[in-house]
Amino acid sequence: MPMNHYAETIALFKGECFLEPEEFVRKLQGIKAFVFDWDGVFNDGRKDEKGSSSFSEVDAMGTNLLRFNFHLREEHQAITAIISGEHNHAAKTLATREHFHAAYSGVKHKEQALQHLCAAHSLEEKQVAFVFDDVLDFSLAARCGVRIMVQRSCNPLLINWAVKAGYVDYLSYGAGDQHAVRESVELMMGLSGRYNDTIDHRASFSQRYQDYLQERNSISTRFFTVYNAEIVSQ
Repeated sequence: MPMNHYAETIALFKGECFLEPEEFVRKLQGIKAFVFDWDGVFNDGRKDEKGSSSFSEVDAMGTNLLRFNFHLREEHQAITAIISGEHNHAAKTLATREHFHAAYSGVKHKEQALQHLCAAHSLEEKQVAFVFDDVLDFSLAARCGVRIMVQRSCNPLLINWAVKAGYVDYLSYGAGDQHAVRESVELMMGLSGRYNDTIDHRASFSQRYQDYLQERNSISTRFFTVYNAEIVSQ
């Protein structure tokens, strides 16, 4: 597909892109896994009285479309995971319902969870795309192949620091409670060259989509946390 098409795709989004279109496309072609932070990414970071934070069906649908888009291109499932520094019941609910491969909670040094995920699925760190929002995520973002940071108006200095450090390939326009996840996955799908196919198959609930969904739903989500400085199963 001509590179001017990808430039036009990026131009549709109101966030800031820090890569040339051809470089962004090249990096995405090497991605085999999608990892999401939770607080501040799927929501605005607010907690209920039980310490949980919510998610939107708009974003949940986005993660599924992204995985189907990958399956159309690669004919196998993309590894998908949540890595959070806190414990969130809603994160476990989404990961279970959507059959993510893994959900890590209570991981304060997220690089540790990335290493565990890569070892478990024979991945290289540069094969991971990461959607994140805060300083706790930087050690992980530094190692990933594609890095999408969720913007917030309250911390322009932090965002500026992350951009200058080279940790951000795209800065979202929407905040966590404004469907930043959906924005992020729409961009990645748009740069895949298979966006229209993805939507056509899902809209018609085609046999191709049903085959993907059956395979996706056979995935049993695994849950991990940190105990005595080691990643352990929950």
